[in-house]
Amino acid sequence: MLNLKQVAMAFVLVLALAGCSGMEPLKPVDRVDLERFMGDWYVIANIPTAIERGAHNAIESYRLDSNGTIATTFTFRDGGFDGKRKAYHPRGWVRDDSNAVWGMQFIWPIKADYRIVYLDEDYSVTVIGRNKRDYVWIMAREPAIPDAQYQEIVDEVAAMGYDISQLQKVPQRWE
Repeated sequence: MLNLKQVAMAFVLVLALAGCSGMEPLKPVDRVDLERFMGDWYVIANIPTAIERGAHNAIESYRLDSNGTIATTFTFRDGGFDGKRKAYHPRGWVRDDSNAVWGMQFIWPIKADYRIVYLDEDYSVTVIGRNKRDYVWIMAREPAIPDAQYQEIVDEVAAMGYDISQLQKVPQRWE
């Protein structure tokens, strides 16, 4: 007969193994200046989470709070440019000395892996990824980036092991 402790240990082992993807962890950028990274980022493309499907005019905004956590506001129009405005407020925190690996919590107790895996020199374009390669976000300080630059970034995302057939451009229209 299995006792409660053995059942609990087996459950923890199953959860740990389920999290293993067999892929190397995504390499984050070498260093992020958090102050420069804060502010608004337009979501140019993503492999969307359930809440992001159909999002238009999506923006992720970051603010560094005095306690060191990152107040995040994710806003978008649902289903179209005139759709209902939705807003989510996850909390982020830095997990490493490079400031490029974060935890992100939308609801307690679930914490998500959040890695800055691409960041151009002038902090105008970034890519956020996850070790599981299930979700990715291409974001920019402006609502559009040149097609050639977009394709270069998509190629990099593919090289990271993502299925880019799942990548979707996020409609952005600002007047």
